[in-house]
Amino acid sequence: MDQATAQMRPEESGRIAAFGIDLGGTKIAAGLIAADGTVLASASAPTPATQGAQAVLDAVAALVTELSAAPAAKDLDIAGLGLGAAGVIDAGTARVLSATDTILHWAGTDLAAELLARTGLQVRAVNDVHAHGLGEAWRGAAAGSANALLLAVGTGIGGSHLLAGIPQTGAHHVGGHMGHFASPLASGVRCSCGRSGHLEAIAAGPAIHRNYLCLGGDAAVADTRELTARAYAGDQLARQALRTGALAVGIAAGSLANILDPELIVLSGGMIGAGSLWWDAVREGFATEAIEPLQHLELLPATLGNNAAIIGAAGLYLAAEPKDRECS
Repeated sequence: MDQATAQMRPEESGRIAAFGIDLGGTKIAAGLIAADGTVLASASAPTPATQGAQAVLDAVAALVTELSAAPAAKDLDIAGLGLGAAGVIDAGTARVLSATDTILHWAGTDLAAELLARTGLQVRAVNDVHAHGLGEAWRGAAAGSANALLLAVGTGIGGSHLLAGIPQTGAHHVGGHMGHFASPLASGVRCSCGRSGHLEAIAAGPAIHRNYLCLGGDAAVADTRELTARAYAGDQLARQALRTGALAVGIAAGSLANILDPELIVLSGGMIGAGSLWWDAVREGFATEAIEPLQHLELLPATLGNNAAIIGAAGLYLAAEPKDRECS
């Protein structure tokens, strides 16, 4: 494992804390989180995804060990280890029900038992996008909201609907797969799930880049970041691809609002940094789809950045009373 980097804050907020883990296919981020959501110490390491589930869990445990030795951890009472992980996660048992092959042999992993054996800590887990939502609902853009919708738009698209700060994961624990919402702008376009016509197929970062190339854009443009720069420089095909993806996000947000009636909508992920061209089109798409009583809803950028998931994961122990902690 590469040497993890750590960042420390000298101040402590109370003696209760928890570990928060954001476990993705390429990177594991870990934090020691105070009772008020302050990040006391953080560390990260690459995910050894091709080495399988056991190697990944070993890497998580190593980060917990590193943070446990940090000066900020001295004299703290650790409530537990919260985990936001890739895959379909049963929040009641912290077991991975299903997953893609991004992490080898990930499906079926008993996260609670495996990490208890490695760290001695009790474990609670949710899907990684729900962890982002928990963070924003507890200490971010949706703090204080009783009914919030998070839509994360980056390499993929996911989301979380939170009631009283609790993500609604559904009867089969697949709630939040908002990238697989049907989009009128993605008709006939194949999605990562193998089906076609889904939001992720036209609005995720890589999908915007693919659409640009399909429109006849410059093959020398390597990725969505470069495409976005080209759009602001006047490349009309880049502007078209960026606008199409953003409109699709707005239409989906409006459609979901019509169904879920949230107080506000928080947008997170890499695409929220794409500037006014993207945000203006998102708001335009939302306005075309949301029914009249919802036209006033705010579409807000997430505020916790890369710390959202580790704060949210730790919040499984810190953000609610014990009777309220288990996700529905």
